[in-house]
Amino acid sequence: MLEIADYEDGPLVDGSGFLDLPLFWPCHLGSGLVGEEAQEAALGPDWDDAQDLCSRMFDAEEWPVFTVGLRSGHAVHVVYRNREGDRGVDYLLMHPSWQEAVTLAVDDGHFRGPGLCWPELASAADQAAPTGVTDPDARLLLLFPMLGDAGVPESAAARLASALAALTLAEDPARLARLLLRNQGQWESANWTRRDGEWICDGSHSFRDPSNAFALTPAQTAAVSSAFAAGPDR
Repeated sequence: MLEIADYEDGPLVDGSGFLDLPLFWPCHLGSGLVGEEAQEAALGPDWDDAQDLCSRMFDAEEWPVFTVGLRSGHAVHVVYRNREGDRGVDYLLMHPSWQEAVTLAVDDGHFRGPGLCWPELASAADQAAPTGVTDPDARLLLLFPMLGDAGVPESAAARLASALAALTLAEDPARLARLLLRNQGQWESANWTRRDGEWICDGSHSFRDPSNAFALTPAQTAAVSSAFAAGPDR
C-alpha cells in the first residue's frame, strides 16, 4: 500500500489503471468544465458512463494516487482524498529528503490554487521520469487542474489540444482546449512574475501568493520553483 504523510487514514492505491480510460480525463478535468458547452465538448454522449467512472474514482474504499516524477528528484502526487464528507483532489510536491509534502493546490469545495503557471506545467509535462507517469500527454493533463495563468502563450492551446486528441474521446480537441484554457480551475487566473528567480502569483486563493496568510514559506516557495525549473522567462 502506498504511504504519504498525513494520509495514513486513507487506503491509497496506485491509480495508473485509470489512465488508459478515455473518460477518466474529463472526470479529472471536471472543475474546469464550466457550463454546458464545455461539458458537451468533453463528454458528448458519454455523460452517464463518465458519472459512473467518477463514482469509482471517489470511492471511499480506495483513494487513487498518480505520481509525476520531476528531473529535480521531486515528485508530484495527485491524491484523490476520498474521506466521507471531505472529498477532493490534492496536489502535493514531495522530495525523498522531506518528511512532509508541500501542498500546491486543492481541488474541492474549499479550493486552493492556482498551483502552477504555464511554463512550469509545460516543463513538468515534457520531463523524462524514471518512475510514475511517463507519457507527456498524461503528465500534462494530470497536472492541468493546478493551472491558473492569465498569461498563457498562444502555443498552449495547440499543446493542450494535442494531449486531448491523444487521450480522450473529444470530437473537437481544439475547441475543448480553448474552453479549458478559458476556465482554468475554480480560481481566477492569476498573474505570475519572477522574483529573485522564483515564480509567485497574485491569486487570492493560492499558496504561491506571498500576500496570503496561508502562503508557502519563503523556503517552500524557493523549493517549488526549483523543483519545476521552468526557465527564467515566458
